[in-house]
Amino acid sequence: MQLTRSSGLLLHITSLPGPYGIGDFGPAAYQFADFLVQTGQRIWQVLPLVPVGYGFSPYAGLSTFALNPLLISPERLREQGLLNTDDLTGLPAFPAGRVDFDRVIPVKTALLRRAFGRFEAGAGLLDPAHFEAFCARHAAWLDDFALFMTLKEVHGEQVWTAWDPALAHRRPEALARARQAYATEIRMHRFWQFLAHEQWQALKAYCNERGIRIMGDLPIYVAHDSADVWANPHLFALDAHGNPTVVAGVPPDYFSKTGQRWGNPLYRWDVMAENGYAWWTRRMHKILSEVDLVRLDHFRGFEAYWEVPASEETAVNGRWVKGPGADLFETLRHELGELPVVAENLGVITDEVTALMDRFGFPGMAILQFGFDGDADADFLPHNYRHHLVAYTGTHDNDTVVGWWHETKSTQDAAAVERAHRYCRLYLDLDARREREIHWAFIRALFASVAGFAIVPLQDVLGLGSEARMNTPGQEQGNWTWRFTPEQLTRPIADRLRLLTELYGRSVNKTPVLDEVAA
Repeated sequence: MQLTRSSGLLLHITSLPGPYGIGDFGPAAYQFADFLVQTGQRIWQVLPLVPVGYGFSPYAGLSTFALNPLLISPERLREQGLLNTDDLTGLPAFPAGRVDFDRVIPVKTALLRRAFGRFEAGAGLLDPAHFEAFCARHAAWLDDFALFMTLKEVHGEQVWTAWDPALAHRRPEALARARQAYATEIRMHRFWQFLAHEQWQALKAYCNERGIRIMGDLPIYVAHDSADVWANPHLFALDAHGNPTVVAGVPPDYFSKTGQRWGNPLYRWDVMAENGYAWWTRRMHKILSEVDLVRLDHFRGFEAYWEVPASEETAVNGRWVKGPGADLFETLRHELGELPVVAENLGVITDEVTALMDRFGFPGMAILQFGFDGDADADFLPHNYRHHLVAYTGTHDNDTVVGWWHETKSTQDAAAVERAHRYCRLYLDLDARREREIHWAFIRALFASVAGFAIVPLQDVLGLGSEARMNTPGQEQGNWTWRFTPEQLTRPIADRLRLLTELYGRSVNKTPVLDEVAA
């Protein structure tokens, strides 16, 4: 994949502002796209857009193919005649700066049910033929997903292995009875997917028309409690009851001294190879229809993955097992053409992983916050970057730059703190008086580097502290809730970001007015 010198922002859709308790595909998303254009950005990176499951994590989705109905915009439904103004008045007052999922879910679900009822009654502007065509086009995953979501509701949201055994193990006669008994609910879930896909494609088109490319995120693994595993148990390492025998994770690394036990069931790569990686081909084709670039999460797991016995409580006692490697990507490239993939190559990276990336031209990542654990030749320091690279101040798994800066003083060893401070003083030109602008120093270092892409979480543009962190790895609750508020996107912040973007040649406008730059 070729990298045209660019920059962009990382912001998940749920973090957008708005009156419905969670960011969505509505007006605020278009306003943020306008902000990207205004500041010269050319990439909008989002997290997985899937329906969230345990812990509301987009990396533990209920389906890898579906979109999250919570992201459907009520405003757009009102414009389409599926909701009216009265439906959107008198709703609870939600927190402005965070997502309260427990309060949001019942309110938005009620609105979506109302919209479905009106559609079925013949109201609204949507063409039923378009809905039927969508259902036919996506039947390979949509039929199982809609049935899965319906049965999950029928069984009180329990994991699918706790359902009626005939349904859990997909006995044909039991599934046929369920499809007949719950036909309306199944149709409703299909309809919600139609709405979500239509709204997302409209937003993506708006961005593309303005020179903004969307970078999506594809986790290597899927959740055990998902339509994917329930519908394809033969592709996963499960016992006779449907429970994982071994699970995914990573050994001790930057984020955790005991590693990370993710708990996802591992693939039976031998079975997948026998049928030409058909499931993976469908999966990659689907996300490439939704985004322009794909960040492939935990790329090293394709070369070798950390296998943890399901009985283990941590990821310490695991082992490395060879993955599908080049065989998978040769198949995907043959079926889909050149792959616009960014490889998330953090953690323990071997020469074999690097060779796999090089073979297919996948750029890797560099996280500036991780640059201070070693010497001056550390890969994550900007003076060591190369062009074929995507550089970040931090990711959704990191603390914010401001939070990290203050945290290093109290938690890191003295040598690491001194390395960080010395580098920031000399390379980033940061003195004690300007420590409050550590985030701008990081952004400037990234933008000035030779890295092809430079991407910054919005929290770092805003200079927010640890209270704005999106996720803390290993912490099961309290993540994924941060939202910004409209007043935080001030004119001075926009101007400063635009000027840095232009100064370092990452904007469409390659000729900055240098005497304007005060950053």
